[in-house]
Amino acid sequence: MKKILLFSLSASLFLMGCGASKSVSTPTNSTTSSQTSTASAKSAYWQQHVDYKMEIDMDVNNYQYQGKQKLVYTNNSPDVLNKVFYHLFFNAFQPGSEMDARLQSIADPDGRMVTEVNGKKESRISTLKPNEIGYINVTSLKQNGSSVKHLTAGTVLEVTLNKAIQPGESVTFDMVFDAQVPVQIRRSGRNNAEGVALSMTQWYPKLSEYDFEGWHAYPYIGREFHGVWGDFDLKLTIDKNYVVGGTGYLQPNPVVKGDKKTLHFKAPNVHDFTWAADPEYIHDTMQVPNGPMLNFYYKKNLPAENLENWKKLQPKTVEMMQYFSENIGKYPYDQYSVIQGGDGGMEYAMCTLITGKRKFGSLMGVTAHEMAHTWFQFLLATNEGKHEWMDEGFTSYISDYAMDYINKENKDNPAASAYRGYNYLAKSGKEKPQSTHADRYETNMAYGITAYNKGEVFLSQLGYVIGEDNLKKTLKQYFIDWSFKHPTPNDFIRVAEKVSGLELEWYLTDWTMTTNTIDYGVKNIEGNTVTLERIGEMPMPIDLEVTYTDDSTESLYIPLQMMRGEKPTTATTIADWAWAHPTYTFKAKKAVKSVEIDAKNVMADINKDNNKK
Repeated sequence: MKKILLFSLSASLFLMGCGASKSVSTPTNSTTSSQTSTASAKSAYWQQHVDYKMEIDMDVNNYQYQGKQKLVYTNNSPDVLNKVFYHLFFNAFQPGSEMDARLQSIADPDGRMVTEVNGKKESRISTLKPNEIGYINVTSLKQNGSSVKHLTAGTVLEVTLNKAIQPGESVTFDMVFDAQVPVQIRRSGRNNAEGVALSMTQWYPKLSEYDFEGWHAYPYIGREFHGVWGDFDLKLTIDKNYVVGGTGYLQPNPVVKGDKKTLHFKAPNVHDFTWAADPEYIHDTMQVPNGPMLNFYYKKNLPAENLENWKKLQPKTVEMMQYFSENIGKYPYDQYSVIQGGDGGMEYAMCTLITGKRKFGSLMGVTAHEMAHTWFQFLLATNEGKHEWMDEGFTSYISDYAMDYINKENKDNPAASAYRGYNYLAKSGKEKPQSTHADRYETNMAYGITAYNKGEVFLSQLGYVIGEDNLKKTLKQYFIDWSFKHPTPNDFIRVAEKVSGLELEWYLTDWTMTTNTIDYGVKNIEGNTVTLERIGEMPMPIDLEVTYTDDSTESLYIPLQMMRGEKPTTATTIADWAWAHPTYTFKAKKAVKSVEIDAKNVMADINKDNNKK
C-alpha cells in the first residue's frame, strides 16, 4: 500500500504487445511444494498450495468479463477440510456492502473513497449505479467434476464440500463466473482519476488462506490481503489495441481474432495475480545488471513534466532494485513492472500500480516504497490482516534507508519522521496495540501511524537494542529462512534472537501487543553519583553519554537484565538494570557535569525533556 505521509512525518511483468516473450522461470529460492527445508523453518511447518488456470474474456466497452477457472488445491495441513472459502473482492464496490458501511461510520474516511455533498462527506460506493458497481457472480462450481453447494456472503464465497479434503490430498475445483469492473474507488477499477482504463487487482475468485490458525476468510472492508502460494496460468482475451502489464511472463504467439487478441501468461510461485491495461500506455524497459528486466507503463498523454519524470525514474528504479536485493535478499523473478494505475500506490506480484501525475520526488518515493513491498509482502507474505505492521513498517524502514542512500541524503536517522509520528500517536489517547486486526482500528489515522510509523520504529529501535550490524544480519537471515512462506511476528523475533544471541520476547510483547510506552529520565546527579529513573512501563537498555566536570566525555551502556546479554558496542558496559527497579544508581569514575540518555535519538522515548540533566 502507498506509504502514508502522516503530518509530513513519514512522509515483470507481462512483456506485452511488441514486447519480448519469456519462458517460465521458477524463482531460484522458491518452494514448489509447501513443505520447507531450511534450518530455521523446521519440518513441522506446512502451507497450502494452489494452482490456477483461468480463461478471461474482457469486454472493454461495458467493463464486463466472463471467466473460467480451474483450481487445483493441495491440502498440506494435518487437518480434514469440510469447507473452503473464496474471496470475491469486487463485491465490496456495491451500495450497502461492508466497505460502504465502514466508509459511512468511520470518523476519518479515506478521501479517495468519499465525495462531499452539501458540506457532508458521502461514500462514493453508496451512489454507484448498476453499470458502475463491481461484482463477481459464481454461476457454476464443481469439486472433482461434481457440483458443490456455495453461498455468496458479501465478499466471501462459502463452499460446503461434497467430500472432505484429506491431509495430503489434492482436489480440482472448476468454476464459471461473470464479473464487472467497478468505477475506480479503491485500488481496483476502471477509468481512474488519471484516465487509466483498467486497474485489475483482486479481480478473480481467490481461494482463502488456511494455515495453522485456521481459515482467513476476511471480508473485504478496505485493508489488505493474505493469499496461498501457487502457480498461475492466465489466458486473457482483450481488445487488440490495449497494452497490458502486470504479473508473470508472456508466452509466445499471441492469438489475434478480429478486434481481440488472446495473451497467455504464466507466473510461477506467487500468491496473487494483477494486470493493468490501457490503449495509450508507453512501455519502456531497463535491465538491472545481474537482475530482472524492469518495465515501465505510463500514459502517453501525461503532461511533459510528468513524462520526463517517468524517464528519470527508470535508472533510479534500477538502483532501488539493487539496494533491496543487496540489503534484504536477491529478487528471484526475471521481471518487475512499475505501472501507472490504481489510486495511489499498491504492491502486487512482480509489479506495482501507482498514480503517475507526480513531482519527481513523490514518484521516486512511492516507487521505492511499493517496490520494497515486493520483499516484505510478496516474498515474505505476512498476513496483512493480522500483522499489517510487519509489511508496512518494515517496508517503510527499508525504503527510507534506500532513498537516503540513493539520493545521498546522509541523514543521521532516516527513520526520524516515523519516530515523530509514533510519538504523536502515543500521546493522542487513540493508540491500539499493533496486534489489533487491521479492520478494527477506530480511525484511519490510528491504523496508519501504527502500521507505518510504529512498524518502522520497531525495526529502527531493534537496531538500538541488538546493534545495527545485527539488525542488518537479521533482515538478511529473515529473508533466507522465511521467503516464500508466511512468517509471523514470533518467527521474525526468533531470527533476531538467533542472530544476536539475546532474549527479545519482551521487546516483541511490549511493543506490538500493548500500548506501553518508553520513558526514561535523569533523576539526580551528585558529584560522581548518577541516578536514572524508569517512568514508562516498557523496558529498554540504556545508551548514556556522560560529560565530566573537566569536560571530558564517555559513552556508557547499561544492559537490560532480561535480555540476558549485551549488544556489541564501543561504549563502556556497566551493571545491568533489572526492569522492576524504577531507579538505577551508579558511580562514575569522576565528578559528573551532565548526562544524556539516548543522545542519538533512536530510542522511542515519549518524553525527551527528562533525558538530559
